[in-house]
Amino acid sequence: EHSSGAICAAIAAEFQISQPAVSQHLKVLRDNGFATVRAEGTRRLYAVDSTGLRHVDGWLAQFRGFASQRLDALATELARGKRERRRAAEKRPSATKQRQHKEQS
Repeated sequence: EHSSGAICAAIAAEFQISQPAVSQHLKVLRDNGFATVRAEGTRRLYAVDSTGLRHVDGWLAQFRGFASQRLDALATELARGKRERRRAAEKRPSATKQRQHKEQS
């Protein structure tokens, strides 16, 4: 748990936004289940609520397999293209060899 003042100061300094903007973002996080707040005297203490993050992680899980398969396919195609370009370059006479051949003729 961290005090709202400490959180606001750290976030405002890191992202160069105003304290009221940070307070608004903290409210959005709290209202949507990503943070909890409790009063302790005149201070408000915030903590991350992992429940919201678990829900997001569960939702994203349905896409991980799909994205992984697509990225694997992309990696295969990139490797294939690289291999084909290398083979084509090996078959092509280099500019140096072409000059030497012309000089010998």
